[in-house]
Amino acid sequence: MDFANDRLTDLAAAVQRREISARELVTHALTTIEERDGAINAFVSIDPDGALAAAGALDERLANGADVASLPLAGIPLGVKDLEDAKGLRTTRGSAIHANDPAAETDSPLVAALRDAGAIVVGKTNTPEDGHTSETNNAVSGRTANPLDPQRSPGGSSGGSAAAIAAGMVPLATGSDGGGSIRIPASLCGLSGFKPTQGTVPTGPQPPGSNLLSTRGPMTRRATDAALALSVSANGNPAIDPFGAPTLNPEALARLAAADVGNLGGRGRALRVAWVPDGGVGARGDLPGIDTAVADVTAAAVGALEAAGAEVHERRELFAVDPVGSWFTLWTASMAARHAHRRDTDEWDLLWPEVRELTTWGADRVSGADTTDAIDGAWRANNDVTAALGDADVLVLPTVAGRVPLGGRPGTINGEESIVWVRFTYPFNLTRHPAGSVRAGVDPDGMPVGLQVVGRHHDDVTVLAVMAALEEILA
Repeated sequence: MDFANDRLTDLAAAVQRREISARELVTHALTTIEERDGAINAFVSIDPDGALAAAGALDERLANGADVASLPLAGIPLGVKDLEDAKGLRTTRGSAIHANDPAAETDSPLVAALRDAGAIVVGKTNTPEDGHTSETNNAVSGRTANPLDPQRSPGGSSGGSAAAIAAGMVPLATGSDGGGSIRIPASLCGLSGFKPTQGTVPTGPQPPGSNLLSTRGPMTRRATDAALALSVSANGNPAIDPFGAPTLNPEALARLAAADVGNLGGRGRALRVAWVPDGGVGARGDLPGIDTAVADVTAAAVGALEAAGAEVHERRELFAVDPVGSWFTLWTASMAARHAHRRDTDEWDLLWPEVRELTTWGADRVSGADTTDAIDGAWRANNDVTAALGDADVLVLPTVAGRVPLGGRPGTINGEESIVWVRFTYPFNLTRHPAGSVRAGVDPDGMPVGLQVVGRHHDDVTVLAVMAALEEILA
């Protein structure tokens, strides 16, 4: 049993056939967490008693003839990002304000869906306060390390989930992505991470709190595993999420396989790829370019994709105007809505310093007109993506511009630290396109480099299939 190599379908099928028990899978997860997490700090809390009890109950159901078709994730150990609720566990949001909150009384919709499919919650994974940054560190649980090099960052804000999967502690975790928070840690930890089209996974019943930039989704090591987990949690429920988008076919997700890039979907034509080597928001004005090693590794990966049969056409321009202003306006406005009322109270000093800064900016410098203009900016950026896609099936670009940073530091671009090293992910939160990151190779330090795949709205299946194809081509 090896969560770093075994596929979700194989693990769940073995439990369904009662070749191994759910209790054995959960015990393996708990043992591995105990052995490895001391040096990584991916988990902020563990529930061994609850997890073993749930596993035992599932084994009993299977012994009594439960319908295995309703349990595609039978026995799969699950880590839950500490921004969302899992019944019986505290949700701290990485915040000292919530460090002593009572345990959640209900599951989030995503956790509930994964549990209903047979997954077993083993604990909560670390996140920066309110998921505000691409580094996973907070005042409650401290910093999470990258399992590939503990001196380095796993990224954020789903860094705890990515680190737990990369270290082989669990094969499945939850994440959320408001500016790259699934794709960035996937890139830094060498995983395939996927942000669904916004509205695919229901957010309610509580409001999203991030002006609809963010979406939740399952995190795994491989694209096909992510598709399987998404198949049981997709199709937003309008009863709890008024922006839900029931547009995906769960059966197509569950049976997803790597795309045949030379004969896409049996259509008799090759996969068409629009390749944006500098990310489309490259070296203009005071922005640095892309790290040379990142550029070389991602270009080689796209070359391998072309050699496998894809049609690749380069796009030098993606966005007419860098959409960071619109994204930042919406993000800081959401922070102000969440925290501005804490100013001049004791709770204000408990907030992480960067959260206070973002909240202050949003409260004092963002007007209603600014927010409306930022929403219009999302439309303009979306039009740019549509134009860049043209007749292509997917856009492909580097996931981040820089190299994997040391813990607590920004990433580097050609040896220089840069706060804009992650600027290639947030545009697709603004435009709401499905986007994933797949491991393209390694840099000279042996750290992973991610390649981002972006598809048309609600065409999540194609993005995941292309990611799976890249996994095979680059293996």
